[in-house]
Amino acid sequence: HIKISLMKIILFLIILKLQIKSILLVEESVKIKIICVGKLKEKYLVAGIAEYLKRLQAYCKAEVYEVSDESIPDNCSLANEMIIKSKEGRKILDKIKQDDYVILLDVAGKEIDSVMLSKRMEDCMISGKSTIDFVIGGSLGHGQEIIDRANFRLSFSKMTFPHQLMRLILVEQIYRAFKIIKNESYHK
Repeated sequence: HIKISLMKIILFLIILKLQIKSILLVEESVKIKIICVGKLKEKYLVAGIAEYLKRLQAYCKAEVYEVSDESIPDNCSLANEMIIKSKEGRKILDKIKQDDYVILLDVAGKEIDSVMLSKRMEDCMISGKSTIDFVIGGSLGHGQEIIDRANFRLSFSKMTFPHQLMRLILVEQIYRAFKIIKNESYHK
């Protein structure tokens, strides 16, 4: 009986080791795309985002994709707003592949904490999703096409943030999520 129990323990440890190795391989092969409307202008934000993108290299391949924003006329009608959101949405959709997992930053989305974000990202990686796209829309928000394409709608807060600042907050949270996934210390 001792031999059988010992064999079961050894078999369990071998399976556990293989599962851990596969999770580590999945994490290292994941790609993070941050898709944004508009060009980042402020140098301090560019520097902050570059720093976190550099830190993320240890965990994934992370890239920022900027799509051009549409000009918004003064006294823009609701119909014009929908057209603008649709045009920006098509540009965003051009950056998203069919099998990407899309997390849409949306004030009407679900608020979660950093641990839950890391869990959602880890679940994507374990389930075989090799690319996770985070989408930040334009100043008018998202068109229906993007909302429909999203796998998850994430709200950081009910407050409004400048879209350019949101990029820095997002990339820091992605970095924090990887630190949580890897069980590495990071300031709170």
